[in-house]
Amino acid sequence: MTVHAGITSANGVTNTTPGGGMMGVQRVPRSQSTVTRDYLAKQSPTANINELISAMPGVAYQSQDIMGATGDALSMRGMNESEVGYLFEGAPVADAFNYEPFTSTYVDNENIGSITVAQGSPDLTAPLYNTVGGQISAKMIDPSHKMGGYLDLMGGNYSVNKEFVRFDTGDIGHSGIRGFLSFSNTHGHMDRGFGVLRRYHTDAKFVKEWGKSNSFGVVFSYTRLFWNSVRRPSMAQWKEYGRSFNFNEEYTPGDTAYYKFQTKNRNGITIVAPLHLDLGSGLSFNATPYFVLQYSPATGASNLSADGSYYGTEPAGPLNQPYTVNGKVTAMGIGYYNAKNSGLTTSLDWKRGNNTLSFGYWYSYATHWEENSYSTVDLNGNVANMDGKYPIILQNGKVLRGYNLNLLQQTNALFLSDRLNLLKNRLHLEAGIKAAMVSRQATEDMPGADPYKSVRNYFEPLPQVAASFDITQRDQVYFNATTAFRVPGSSETQVQDFDPSSSTAVSQPGSLKPEYTIGEEIGFRHHGLYNVSASLFNLNLTNHQVTSSGYIAGTTTLIDQTMNVGGETVRGAQVEFGLQPWHHFSPYVSGQYLDARIDNNYQVGNDYLRTKGKTAVQSPHFTASLGLSYDDGRFFGNFQLRYLSSQYATFMNDEKMPGYVVANTTLGYRLAPKFGIFKHPQIQLNMQNMGGNNYLSGIAGVTANARSYKGIYGTTISGSSPNYNVGSNFGIMASISTGL
Repeated sequence: MTVHAGITSANGVTNTTPGGGMMGVQRVPRSQSTVTRDYLAKQSPTANINELISAMPGVAYQSQDIMGATGDALSMRGMNESEVGYLFEGAPVADAFNYEPFTSTYVDNENIGSITVAQGSPDLTAPLYNTVGGQISAKMIDPSHKMGGYLDLMGGNYSVNKEFVRFDTGDIGHSGIRGFLSFSNTHGHMDRGFGVLRRYHTDAKFVKEWGKSNSFGVVFSYTRLFWNSVRRPSMAQWKEYGRSFNFNEEYTPGDTAYYKFQTKNRNGITIVAPLHLDLGSGLSFNATPYFVLQYSPATGASNLSADGSYYGTEPAGPLNQPYTVNGKVTAMGIGYYNAKNSGLTTSLDWKRGNNTLSFGYWYSYATHWEENSYSTVDLNGNVANMDGKYPIILQNGKVLRGYNLNLLQQTNALFLSDRLNLLKNRLHLEAGIKAAMVSRQATEDMPGADPYKSVRNYFEPLPQVAASFDITQRDQVYFNATTAFRVPGSSETQVQDFDPSSSTAVSQPGSLKPEYTIGEEIGFRHHGLYNVSASLFNLNLTNHQVTSSGYIAGTTTLIDQTMNVGGETVRGAQVEFGLQPWHHFSPYVSGQYLDARIDNNYQVGNDYLRTKGKTAVQSPHFTASLGLSYDDGRFFGNFQLRYLSSQYATFMNDEKMPGYVVANTTLGYRLAPKFGIFKHPQIQLNMQNMGGNNYLSGIAGVTANARSYKGIYGTTISGSSPNYNVGSNFGIMASISTGL
């Protein structure tokens, strides 16, 4: 028997999780990793969920700013974040249509209890329909039984600061209710380019417990987030300008790349209310209603023809705007969206003897409205209409727009599963099936839109089987065979987008089919003083959808494009090793080898590029991380080194992003257990990208080919350049925190 007494802290650190908090013990029959407060609390207070899991096996995180507020891009086993399901307290929180996660809007790091990553094998019961690349689940900390609070004050380079405060109610009388409320303010200058970032966030969680195991909770979060965008370079631009390639600090007439024209807002409200009831006789009932609202404007800029612009496919007529120069009107394009997603997941579990039977139902209703308008810029770069109240009005009285989209979706899913324990609970067998039905309609209210309305219906049966065997109390082997699917993402897959500079649509909907995967895993894990987890995996995809983004020609407005690459085969191995605290040290190592291959030639018009057998994009062959944590109750710190090998940015493998190494360090000291009203105060220093490495962190916009090629049938197929995300700069942040 090994006993770990742990430590006491104000921020939830106990120093009992292997690998310095990076390797929570797992029993499920799939590859899965969990980080706990032992690790989370020692990271930067501004870190988002994707950044906090960046050291896990196979996770390729694309850092973009030192505050972690704008970077939501990652890939796992060659699948990007839109192919990964995101759950927060059991509710789906990514955008219901384009699957963008916006993880910095869910919860403050100080309130995260744990994050679990399933690399490739989704949970059968999860309310998701895009989990071909795996699943990420985050949970809040539980409210304390004692009244108190927590305060965290942070400052760093680039004028970064964060103030966080939480109040715990403790047990409220004998009601069985307890909860907390928190608020944070984050502000700083962008570490690349110009402009600022501002984030205001509120979290709340209340729970009521009664009886043997009955509980009801309410989770709430609200975010207002604003920042100035950064420019994505091509490889040629990166080699010539490096980090200095960005939007311009000073305005000259006609310059659409002025930084004040490039802004984004991410505002959101999330409400989740999980219920668990013990009905007796082995029956239990679970229900999780949820509501997610996301809304914001985002801006770009265009030079519009004063007399030759278009409204959809129709001539817009004279714009009659001031500050016209050489027949052009420089205008800020302001795009608005409002996305609502509400739903209910339910399950009924019946445990009898060694068998547990589960039946569940999920219903979701989601809407998405999106439109844009344009506001004239004066000769000094000022925009009088920053709030969009006074847009450019055409002679027919209509607002000049490039798109006016409305989407509606209903989802119904049923699942049935059975779990059987045999051989004195050493052998665990699971089997189940989920039937998912998604109905989606989209309309484009622009003149000439073809189609004006598009309706798509999807139905997929998704069986799963799994088995695990406990060789000893500390050793387990497991196997699973799973299926998953992904409904084509973004409105561009169903209707057109327009731009006033073009008489035709700038994007065309394709006849995309759902992406479908069949995967198998076999693995081994051991837990104890040292912890090991290793697995081999195989994944076969059909209709693999690669979502890319790029700028509309002549503008700084981003547009998504989804491409069907066809079949793909993904194979590889991953491993984790972590040690329980030994003489206060806890090392952690993870790694993955990945071989992802395209199975088909890629169609371009009436011809094909020879892509069969090429390595898939966004699929580094090797990822690895090395961590070392130290905590003796007073002094603490950790070191983390991440490596990603090079990865291709085109289907033809004619351009690739170089590999990179990045290192982060934490140092800290806990003061006396009590100092006046302050409990367990501590000082913490976080350093990110310690060497100040200038690197590309990920591929933002993939293309089929960077150079021109002759297709199979002799057609010349022109190339286009991918664009990339630039990694964050060196960041140093000092924080003082304490319990209250």
